[in-house]
This record gives sequence, C-alpha cells and structure tokens, in this order.
Amino acid sequence: MTPTSSFSVTTTTTSQAPTSTSSPSVSSKYVISHFMVGNSYPYTVDNWLADIILAHSSGIDGFALNVGVDTWQPSQVANAYQAALQSGTGFKLFMSFDMSSLPCTTASDAAILRTYITTYATHPNQLIYNGRVMASTFSGETCTFGQGSVVSGWSTQFVQQLTGSSAVHFVPSFFVDPSQFNTYSGVINGMFNWNSGWPIQVTTSYVSSIPGLLGDIASGLSSTVSSLLSNVIGSTSPDETYISSLAAMSGGQSYMAAVSPWFFTHYGPSTYNKNWIYLSDDHLYTTRWESLINIRDQVDFVQVISWNDFGESHYIGPIEGDQPMSQAWVDGNDHTGWLNLTSYYAAAFKTGTYPTPTKDQLVMWSRPHSALASASNDPVGPPTNYQITSDNVWAVVLATSPATVVLSTSSSQSQTFNVPAGVSKLAVPIQPGGTMQGTLTRGGQTVIDLQATNFTFEANPTTYNFNVLVVASP
Repeated sequence: MTPTSSFSVTTTTTSQAPTSTSSPSVSSKYVISHFMVGNSYPYTVDNWLADIILAHSSGIDGFALNVGVDTWQPSQVANAYQAALQSGTGFKLFMSFDMSSLPCTTASDAAILRTYITTYATHPNQLIYNGRVMASTFSGETCTFGQGSVVSGWSTQFVQQLTGSSAVHFVPSFFVDPSQFNTYSGVINGMFNWNSGWPIQVTTSYVSSIPGLLGDIASGLSSTVSSLLSNVIGSTSPDETYISSLAAMSGGQSYMAAVSPWFFTHYGPSTYNKNWIYLSDDHLYTTRWESLINIRDQVDFVQVISWNDFGESHYIGPIEGDQPMSQAWVDGNDHTGWLNLTSYYAAAFKTGTYPTPTKDQLVMWSRPHSALASASNDPVGPPTNYQITSDNVWAVVLATSPATVVLSTSSSQSQTFNVPAGVSKLAVPIQPGGTMQGTLTRGGQTVIDLQATNFTFEANPTTYNFNVLVVASP
C-alpha cells in the first residue's frame, strides 16, 4: 500500500527509552488519578474493587476522590475505602473536595469536610504524607466559611481544627496567581496545578497569531504544526512557576502536577454551558509525562486527570457508572488503551528510570470526524477552539526490539515506519471514510495486528464530537 503524494506523517522515535535528566532513585513519589465520585451513583463495592485493581495494575497508586454536594456521596466514599482494603494492594485514597459544588460560605459548611477527614484518617488505605492525612481540592480560592477572608476561613475552620492523627497535609488546587501562594502560609502544605495538564494558552487566536499555522493544521501538515507548537505541548513552564513560588515559602511545600490525555466538553446553555476543547494533539499525554519525568526531583505527585470525568473526555478508566449527560460524545469511545502508556510512564516517574519494554505494544487514537466538519443537527454548535486540532491518527509504539510498523487509514493510504527498541510516537493523517489499523512485524512475523472496529472517520456528523476512540493491542 503506497501513500498518496499529499499523505504527510510525523514520526518521533528514540533508539532507546527516553532518558531522564534526574538521578534514578526510588522515593515517596505518587501517581494519583482523579476520580469523580459524582459519577459513581450505581457503584457497588465490587465496581470500586474492579477499578482499584485495574488502576493499581496500571501503575496508579491511588485515587483523589472528588466529592461534591450530593447526599449519597459519603456512602460511595465508604465503599471506595472498603474496596481498597479488600483489594489487598495497598491502594491509597484521599479526599479532593470539589468546592465548585460544596458550599463554603458559613462556618458550618466546613463540618462535612472535617468529617470526611476524621472518618478515614486512620484507615489503612488513607494516603498519609509527611505523617499527615493527605487532602486536596478542586477550587476553593473564594471560600471564607463565614470568616473575614479566604485564608482565615480555611485556617480556622479546616486546618486548625484537624489535629493529632487527623492533621492534614493540605495540597489544594486554588486557581490563584502563584505570586499569592505566600499569603496561604500556615494553611497549605503545597499546591496542585490543575491546569498544567493541557497547553491552555493555545487557543484559536493564539494559533492565528503564528503566520500560516492555522492553515497548516487544516491541511494536516502535522510535522510543521508539531515543530511550531513544540515549546508548549507538554511544557513545564507552568510547573516551574508553581515550583519557584512554593520554594519561596517555608515548611517544605509539596508540588502536585497534572497530566491529561485529552479535553473536550460539549454542554449547551441549558445545562453546564461548557463547550470547548484544549489542544491535545501531538501525543500530549506521553510528551507531558516525559516533561515531568525530566523534572521529577521537583515533583512530589503526578495526578492523572482523570479516571472517570466523562463530561470532559479525559477519562482513562472504563466507561461505567453514571454519566453527567455526556453519553452523546462518550458512549463507544473507550480510552482504557491509555492505561498501557500510564503504566510505562508512571514507573519511570516513580523510579527515575524508564522501564525496558518486555512486550510489544501499540496504542492508537483518533477523533470520529473532521475538525472542520459541519454537524447537521447540533444546537450547541462547534466547540470553541475547534480550529486548532488536526485530523490525524496518533499512535505510540512500545517495541522490545527494532520492528516495522504500518499505520493504515484505508486500503490505499498507509505509511511504513522502521521503529527502534523503546518508544516511538507516530502520526498519519486521516480523511473522511478512513479507519484505524496498525501492524507491527519483525523478522517476517506479524506480532501485532490492531484494527478499530465500529469506527469510520465521518465527513458529515449529526452532532459535534471531538472526543477520541483509543484502541490498543492486548
């Protein structure tokens, strides 16, 4: 099969696994995944157990349990802790209070937060860090809990009231300028940089400011796009700002970085009114991991966003539980293939040394329709920044030794790659009518033959869907 003359390709290969710039050492570094308890309404202990075993086998050390205002959520948190104990894996859990959901205007609002902490402080599967109960948030930078300021609210109604075995190691995700971190001295023990998981500064206007880039994206010139955006895809600039601001504080502050494989949300004004994408092309997930591994000496936690946040399309766990009205863009788009990559990179982050692949693996993903397609019946409209994503099949190969990989999107369009041992990041463009197929051969023998089923790249979708289908070899 011979590619047409316009068939472009991006290849990033390494003759061996990438090398970390930091010294190898096994330390108390953790890889966590963000778990939306609000999507677990129908869960049983067995459901939690299955997720925990799967996550643990994929290199994840624990779940940050995002809890909101629903009155049934405490019972699901109890199920999670029971399942973690039952798993026998040592899997850890900690609370991540969703302050975009939980009230925080009166002193009594802090009681539920403290109750979660005191209930599980001595549980065997509670994450204890620096001798204290790990706790985090999503948002919370406007919470006063009835006090005169945000700092006073969190200090007097949360941190100071949790003592002894319930004392917290508090690493929230407050959306504040890092230059203001020092105002939280005595309240926080670190900070979680939620938005570091994506290059959020890359918008349509940002891309338009670079001459010719928007046209290159539309034309599928992925090699050109990659070179022009290489300084932002997976960049550690947002990490460095947090790290330096935390270092200026006393008390040995912890830094938690984010890594995420994708982002697309599609809610209209009648629901959550969120309809945009973040740039997730150019192997964002693997590139971001590699960037964090290079600065691992300064990163205490990596939090994968997310295990099951279906509404924002960045889930790496199975599609199960109770979706937040996201079925239209989630159902049928499995992401568990990304767990193969999570296992590899989590090991490298925690040890400082990239593992040698012991099994050949191929992971591929693609969106279901062209970025510039017009949906025939979608009142929500195209997502903001839809112009910045290119029509490609993205692939990552973990090879035990040199091999030949062929990526095909049709019977007449394919590209052959000679990949070395280690990690290879590949991409080929896809046109309407295309599918995803990849083979890995060595010595004339087919080792992997992977094809997406029930997948065709559409020219004229009914509704907009900028999520992806991920397929992976067993």
